[in-house]
Amino acid sequence: MAEARILSAVERAKQRAEIAGRRNMLLLTHLRWFASLGQLVTILTVHFWLGVNLPIGPMITVLAGLVLLNILTLIMLAGRHAVANWELFLALLVDLAALTSQLYMSGGASNPFAPIGLLQVVVGAVLLEAWSSWVLAAMHSAAFGLLTIYYRPLELPLEHTSSLAPIHIFASWLNFVLVAVLLVFFVTRIGRNLRMRDASLAEMRQQAAEEDHIVRMGLLASGAAHELGTPLSSLAVIVGDWRKRPDFAANHSLIEDITEMQIAVARCKEIVGGILYASGEARSEGLERTTLRRFVKSVADQWTLQHPGVLRLDDRLTENPAIAADRTLAQIVTNVLDNAAEADATLVEMTAETKKGNLLLIVRDDGSGFPTEMLRNLGTPYHSSKDRRGAGLGLFLAVNVMRKLGGSIEIRNGRVRGALVTLSIPLDALALSDADG
Repeated sequence: MAEARILSAVERAKQRAEIAGRRNMLLLTHLRWFASLGQLVTILTVHFWLGVNLPIGPMITVLAGLVLLNILTLIMLAGRHAVANWELFLALLVDLAALTSQLYMSGGASNPFAPIGLLQVVVGAVLLEAWSSWVLAAMHSAAFGLLTIYYRPLELPLEHTSSLAPIHIFASWLNFVLVAVLLVFFVTRIGRNLRMRDASLAEMRQQAAEEDHIVRMGLLASGAAHELGTPLSSLAVIVGDWRKRPDFAANHSLIEDITEMQIAVARCKEIVGGILYASGEARSEGLERTTLRRFVKSVADQWTLQHPGVLRLDDRLTENPAIAADRTLAQIVTNVLDNAAEADATLVEMTAETKKGNLLLIVRDDGSGFPTEMLRNLGTPYHSSKDRRGAGLGLFLAVNVMRKLGGSIEIRNGRVRGALVTLSIPLDALALSDADG
């Protein structure tokens, strides 16, 4: 169950990331427009106003390439709703190549605008996944290092001529690398913390919605249980009277049918009583002091009355503490067994054991198992393989009751056939309190 929920959450997160990637790509195109305009103004100002001889043709060609990239990107985004991380990474690599080319043609690392590559490192750390952020930072650092060796020297007028010592150039490169590493490290960490916070908030909202759903279902179930109590009691009395009639008693086949009817009515009354007990309306008279082994055996025996010859109980309990019999838990176990029977299982094995302070109930069956789509949505209401109204609530309630008890439920298909359901309940949640004793 936990694995199915995790897989489902991962898939939803991946879809959200791809949709967010489209917005990030649009943001990247906006930044590229500003960067292209800024580079054009700077190139023209330095060449014509400051009198610095620059290779205008090649540098304008690089800017034209960035403009063309933006146009192609906007055309691509017009018919798409998702952009993957690798596409953002590739776009930033093109920006890196363009910036490196411009710096190569205008003095390399001695160009006062050389550290502007850190802006692209920051953008990459914010928009990209961690691995691609680190690769981008490494490539920027490598490019800056190469620009300290390979570049086209600027032909500056005498009044603007100056030179930097090699140690100064090396220190500038080292400073670039340190800042790039720290930026990627802290920005990715902050981004991860924010994503974890958002995921936690989303999980809390989902849990609150599920609990609200449970409350509303509980109110409806409690009202229905009150209304069903009287007709079930009447049926129990009528069936009991039939059993005592002399003309019915002589018909053994009819007596067997009446016996099955009494068992079915008793089962219905027990379910109704469990609903009232779970809602807190029958707690004082429904609470029963028993032992762990007796509780597990009674649940198995009750289910066997309705499905003779199907269930096999494997008692491996190493502890047998006194507990307060919980009808809600008994109903959950019964629902799990019912699901196995409805999946055409001919053999259901339930193993009971205690491990690390928990009661483990492991139910295996040889039925048809769970469909893949159902496994992805287990624990959410109205997702079921049964084509009837209200189907799927049993496992939804089981997940939430286990969570309330501090336990868990894990569901998966068998390797060949059938399903495996594991219920884990802390023994402390079942222990007798002073009020119960």
